[in-house]
Amino acid sequence: MKSNKTDIQILSTPLSLDDCYNFILDESCGGLCLFVGTVRNHNKGKTVTHLDFEAYEGMALKELAKIAATAINEYGVKHIAIHHRQGAVGLTEKAVIIAVSSVHRKAAFEACEFAIAALKERVPIWKKEFLLDGSHWVNARP
Repeated sequence: MKSNKTDIQILSTPLSLDDCYNFILDESCGGLCLFVGTVRNHNKGKTVTHLDFEAYEGMALKELAKIAATAINEYGVKHIAIHHRQGAVGLTEKAVIIAVSSVHRKAAFEACEFAIAALKERVPIWKKEFLLDGSHWVNARP
């Protein structure tokens, strides 16, 4: 889903920082903020080998578009890109990128923080964690 202000994608291929950065570039903006979530090699004292993301894609894209619209309307964002991986994602690979441009840095930081928090809370994308001793859906166990 792409417009002149938003670029929302769920991809099964590696995410591109350059694509997100180039999308948000705007001569009127002095504040650009990029958040990149990567796969780390541990969680809760266990060794992680990789993650696998599953999305209810149609609903996830709609929710991401709502988050982007809120960032534009409430934080004065000029452009926002939200790209999320699905499928298997290896260690150090990018799982999510949120890129925001605004006239000033404070709005860019606040909008970026809002977007990742809202994504984790509301968007139907699930993460399965693969460990040396098995696997489980994150937030599906005590």
